[in-house]
Amino acid sequence: MFDLFSNLARQLWIASVNLRARTGRTGGDEPRVWYGGARSGKTGGPTLKLRRLKTIFPEHSKGFNLVYALSFAPYLSRASLEQLRESKIPVVLNQNGVFYPAWFPKGWEERNRPMAELHALASHVLYQSEFCRKASHRFLGERTGGSEILYNAVDTDLFVPGQAGDAKSFAVLITGRVGGHQAYRLTQAIEGLAVARAQGLDARLVAAGVMDDDVMSQARQTIDRLGLDSAVSLQGPFDSVSAPGIYRQAQAYLTLTHQDACPSAVIEAMASGLPVVHAESGGVPELVGPAGIGIKTGEDWERALIPSAQEVGQAILTAAQERERLSLIARERAVRLFDIKSWVARHRTLFQDLLARHG
Repeated sequence: MFDLFSNLARQLWIASVNLRARTGRTGGDEPRVWYGGARSGKTGGPTLKLRRLKTIFPEHSKGFNLVYALSFAPYLSRASLEQLRESKIPVVLNQNGVFYPAWFPKGWEERNRPMAELHALASHVLYQSEFCRKASHRFLGERTGGSEILYNAVDTDLFVPGQAGDAKSFAVLITGRVGGHQAYRLTQAIEGLAVARAQGLDARLVAAGVMDDDVMSQARQTIDRLGLDSAVSLQGPFDSVSAPGIYRQAQAYLTLTHQDACPSAVIEAMASGLPVVHAESGGVPELVGPAGIGIKTGEDWERALIPSAQEVGQAILTAAQERERLSLIARERAVRLFDIKSWVARHRTLFQDLLARHG
């Protein structure tokens, strides 16, 4: 019954969004942005990104002259997109990842369809990484319109390194939302921690975020089996206010997600001076560059490729040995490439260019 009401509510929301799409108005040098029905929040990369944008470019639900759509909320129908084009109202799409079997085994084609229409008809697409562009062209179709790579961003004045001398042990941090199909992100990290500790590293693991009950159950079983109760801390969800402090309690960041598109958490970790231990797939290698330790996995659209416990443990050991050097590189790279001020400036320039072109 809940699913029925939830689906009905979603369909009503989408209908209202497409009615709203008719209220745009061309003209004006300054952007009056409507976000295409996407809703912001206090947790999660996509909703936080929207919240940031709305503080700089307040939303105009009526009389807008530019639409900024996000791939996680592809609510606009083909008819609405074509009407916006005829009305000379530019549509910018911020394109994250897509659906495919290795990540979303059931119903991935259906989930891609509305995204594909938006991807094809948008005036300009901002791909969050080169991997995002590659995946979009593979599963959504080739694009002929304007596009560019614009990585996610971080407030480098807010996310800053902690005091290096405060650490009593080498703390490895995992964050994010972990569903049951990605339980390996946490269990394999625990297995890798055990390997690193067996080789003499005084290491501990901190996991913070929204974890499904099944994931937590598997994690606790793994902790008990390996006798790591005192070395693993499962801290649960956190919000944007507490996020900088979460990163400052660690000495390295770990992500084993297969083909992650452009995780904001990795950029936040780098701004916090954390070397990043990561599966070498998806968009993460583009972000990290020389600021971490990659574990070779490869590309696979059908199944997740998961590093072995031995590989994870060895990578943690290497990150600990090279922490000081990697920390400096991580912070410098985050400030130079991912600072939010540059990200906002690029949006402002793009919006003004599109308005001038469509005016």
